[in-house]
Amino acid sequence: MTHKTEYNKRHKQPADQSNSKADISKMSKIPLSILNEVVKRGEGAFKTNPSSVRPNITNATAWGYSRMYAFVNKMEKGSKLNHDTDLAKKVKWYKK
Repeated sequence: MTHKTEYNKRHKQPADQSNSKADISKMSKIPLSILNEVVKRGEGAFKTNPSSVRPNITNATAWGYSRMYAFVNKMEKGSKLNHDTDLAKKVKWYKK
């Protein structure tokens, strides 16, 4: 299951539905500025550490969005974050 599919399932949406960052921000109550930074960091990671990218990801934007969905999923489920913990601490409702 992809991070996007998991997100959509939890939010009772069709598995393949696309969501804008603004929609995700509204549903997750994570500020858009933080989601933008997570995507930006993901795009940077794609460019600077390509060996860490799964082979089916073909561009930096896709990797950035995947990282954002993973970030939101882990925050909403209360799972341990392994990236962008500094940004998570800026979210008012985050308790880790």
